[in-house]
Amino acid sequence: MLRVSALRMLGRTLRSRVSLPDYSCPRLYSSGPLGAREDAHDARAYFTTPIFYVNAAPHIGHLYSALLADALCRYRRLQVPSAAATRFSTGTDEHGLKIQQAATAAGLTPTELCDRVSAQFQQLFRDADISTTDIIRTTEARHWVAVQHFWGELRARGLLYKGLYEGWYCASDECFLPETKVTRQPGPSGDSCPVSLESGHPVSWTKEENYIFRLSQFREPLQRWLRDDPRAITPEPFHQAALQWLEEELPDLSVSRRSSHLHWGIPVPGDESQTIYVWLDALVNYLTVIGYPNAEFESWWPTTSHIIGKDILKFHAIYWPAFLLGAGMSPPRRIYVHSHWTVCGQKMSKSLGNVVDPRSCLDRYTVDGFRYFLLRQGVPNWDCDYYDEKVVKLLDSELADALGGLLNRCTASRINPSGTYPVFCPTCFPRQQGLVGPSVRAQADDYALVSAVATLPKQVADHYANFQIYKALEAVSSCVRQTNGFVQRHAPWKLNWESPADAPWLGTVLHVALECLRVFGTLLQPVTPSLADKLLSRLGVSATERGLGELYFLPRFYGHPCPFEGRRLGPETGLLFPRLDQSRTWLVKARRT
Repeated sequence: MLRVSALRMLGRTLRSRVSLPDYSCPRLYSSGPLGAREDAHDARAYFTTPIFYVNAAPHIGHLYSALLADALCRYRRLQVPSAAATRFSTGTDEHGLKIQQAATAAGLTPTELCDRVSAQFQQLFRDADISTTDIIRTTEARHWVAVQHFWGELRARGLLYKGLYEGWYCASDECFLPETKVTRQPGPSGDSCPVSLESGHPVSWTKEENYIFRLSQFREPLQRWLRDDPRAITPEPFHQAALQWLEEELPDLSVSRRSSHLHWGIPVPGDESQTIYVWLDALVNYLTVIGYPNAEFESWWPTTSHIIGKDILKFHAIYWPAFLLGAGMSPPRRIYVHSHWTVCGQKMSKSLGNVVDPRSCLDRYTVDGFRYFLLRQGVPNWDCDYYDEKVVKLLDSELADALGGLLNRCTASRINPSGTYPVFCPTCFPRQQGLVGPSVRAQADDYALVSAVATLPKQVADHYANFQIYKALEAVSSCVRQTNGFVQRHAPWKLNWESPADAPWLGTVLHVALECLRVFGTLLQPVTPSLADKLLSRLGVSATERGLGELYFLPRFYGHPCPFEGRRLGPETGLLFPRLDQSRTWLVKARRT
């Protein structure tokens, strides 16, 4: 504890005295879990993925949603280490017509299908090191209680009425569609068939008496919500898409189906002839997890951040906020939206046989490797393309060669025979750039490196706040390249520890490089938790020194003590990340020698 307190006091001193840009990462955030500063160490944060439909096995799109949420949640925990301050839920959506149909096709009962596929999702998330605090299944008793109570709130406020609903229904998307959202295209037999304009899935004409939600009353409240908070939905193009939908007519919404047609779901309270609409049922999961309808949910709900795919934006940006407003609650604090993954330029499809199994990718590329690839290459604003060669090239270049090679160089017994964090020499690397003297060895590019790494935590914080994890990783990778250039420029393997002229500079080069590695390891924890742990353990950084509050870079440069200087490095851990393309390993080794 004394060590951590000393680091915090040192950080405050450095921020007030140094002339370089403020390099320490802000610990307190105001616009919520990942926003700008606020005096809220104890502020709670609640992150959610969608709950995933169990009509088919998980694919990399499902894993990508979970990884985005996991990285945001882990980053939040670096800011506010208290385990009680952060919650993170995922789960499976197990009701609806699609489940009935899929179970029948598989020769299973709906319960058997749900148990089987839900277990697959849960195993995938364990394998991928997704750090959830709750996994919800919509077939659980606690969820039935929450959904039926929520229904009662809407009914008590006069927002539900029974009426004849007539229109197009898409079973694949589990949604009703207006005429303007339906088109025709040739079916398997060549006949013209009605399909959803957005998804291309078949639709059928439905006419039945259902309960209907007065959605039309919420057009203006939803517009005010989105216009008053431009960051309510991120990235911005999806915010604009939601506003554009609200420029159109917003008809009332059917929120139940006949039980004779849809029996696999939650019955309407007091009317078992009707089953609650699957999307209303599913969306309430976000409340179930935090204790709804008990009072405890009220302290968590205002901190909610949903992470969703763009295909379910309308349900989360229009229907869900309207349901919440109708029940007397606020919309979610943030909705983070991501695009999809294609495979070699084509949409993933069972009919094309190109669905990528995420479990095989975790086995082939390692857990941290595949996590890094999806979060480094995935850009929320637009669809991203997957192919095996891209994964291998990225991981070999950035994790095996650049980051792993840097760690190996700086901890190798040949260069660092004492196995310690070497001493920094301020006369070799003076704080003021441009000084001359017999001992000064630092060059202009070295000061550029220090400035870049000093400002890196703030850059990463801004990128996380803007839901641009890929840019955070891009910034880290750029600094890794700069650090490798620093080491290559000064070639510590050519310097001699026995030489009075070389030794101070040799120690300084290694000290600066190890400090850079410490920053990189700390900032990579949300994305590659095991790899970051391996890196920080090799540097001798304890578990209490890995938060953002303790991330003070190169204090010796500013004339302050460094708690790591002279400390023994951690035990040898082998390669940080093994090269995947072994055919090129000999070329890399040749370059290094």
